[in-house]
Amino acid sequence: MNKYKNSVLFLVKFFITYFLLFTIYAMYLNSSQVKGNGFQCASITTKVADQTVSFLNFFGYNVTSEQHKEEMSVKLLVDNRYTARVIEGCNSISIIILFIAFIVAFSGPLITTILYAIVGSFLIYLINILRIVFLTMMLYKYPNQQMVLHNLVFPAIIYGATFLLWVIWVQKFSHHKK
Repeated sequence: MNKYKNSVLFLVKFFITYFLLFTIYAMYLNSSQVKGNGFQCASITTKVADQTVSFLNFFGYNVTSEQHKEEMSVKLLVDNRYTARVIEGCNSISIIILFIAFIVAFSGPLITTILYAIVGSFLIYLINILRIVFLTMMLYKYPNQQMVLHNLVFPAIIYGATFLLWVIWVQKFSHHKK
């Protein structure tokens, strides 16, 4: 059993952190989303859509957002054309939870772990906004490439960035660094 101690400890820390953060997030979604007679996305999802719009408007594009009336999403309209949508899974919170759970499971010094979790979460959030910005414009310009862009290219950006942050964490900051 002693030879599996580190693996078991990693799994326990990972799953406890993940389920704790996921439970908090699920409670937030339950209290902030409205379903039924119309829809209203959680404020974080709406904020991501609004920040995407602000970024694109800053660069001179005519982009607006509006709550989708028939589903739990925020529509992004480029030149009044429904181009993309932001759903709960696009707000980066789920991947940030996964990121933090990994950082805690491969913990380093407490302050370093907390700071890296905060900075890494901010970077993932920012990369996600940029990812949605680029996806929106690519879908506007190349609508026939939706499957490749949405299902392959843009998930690779967010998951690749998260994986890179994990590698940096393990190699530079965690107690497991070599």
